[in-house]
Amino acid sequence: MGQGDLSDQEWARLEPHLPKSVGRGGRWKSHRRVINGILFRQRTGIPGRDQPTRFGKWKTVHDRHRRWSADGTWERILQAVQADADAVGRIDWSMGSVDSTSCRAHQHAAGARTLAPRIHGQRGRPAQHRHDEALRRSRGGFTCKIHLAGEGGRRPLAFVITPGQWGDAPQLVPVLERIRVPRPSGGHPRTRPDHLGGDKAYSSRRNRRYLRRRQIKHTIPERKDQRANRQRRGSAGGRPTGFDKSIYKRRNEVERTINALKGFRAVATRFDKRAYVFHVTVTVAAIRLWVRA
Repeated sequence: MGQGDLSDQEWARLEPHLPKSVGRGGRWKSHRRVINGILFRQRTGIPGRDQPTRFGKWKTVHDRHRRWSADGTWERILQAVQADADAVGRIDWSMGSVDSTSCRAHQHAAGARTLAPRIHGQRGRPAQHRHDEALRRSRGGFTCKIHLAGEGGRRPLAFVITPGQWGDAPQLVPVLERIRVPRPSGGHPRTRPDHLGGDKAYSSRRNRRYLRRRQIKHTIPERKDQRANRQRRGSAGGRPTGFDKSIYKRRNEVERTINALKGFRAVATRFDKRAYVFHVTVTVAAIRLWVRA
């Protein structure tokens, strides 16, 4: 086992949720070796053709990662791993936080084809495909942005990939709508934390109405211009927003989650041309965080 490869304990958590070889046709090559190759590429950020030979053929690693990206296999694995963690009480639902981070795009990430990609052997298109490929110019240059919701244990619950110049506040609802942790015993999946924290970028009347409607307590500071506008309107401006400094201190948990994700160089710097492939690059990094002890 090389540095950064899946340990026996991590493999035991991941193996039950991987696709099985069924029916006619060729059998899958060793899942463990191929996934270790995918993790090696994400951890180092090297081109696929330069990966060590101990992971087998580079084309096998590349094709399996891309195929599982298109058909939603990696997303299903992430939900299954989260469900296992929730079943044994490894998810801290008491406090969730939202934040975003920009990822600079490498020059190799540009130049994707204008034709929409297709799923191998099917007529549909990848669910996470975006026509803009989640790349645009911002102050930081050619970037994309990861909008993330994390739990108290410093692991990601859900995320959204957008172009780099998109704002944070409009993405709070799409991020929270993606939280779906199935319950192995049956019933509705868990979709919301007990409390949510966020910085001033998420302060808007729309977001607060949405959180109140879903009965999610929240600690989001009010911006100065919003406070001045509310005070200028008098009683028509509504009540002041509640704010608890002690709870707000836990917002560092989502920042530490982002730091853990960007420890993977293929996440910190985007090398993937297609948005759905980069989305799954972040998904695989999240899976690795969930299967760790």
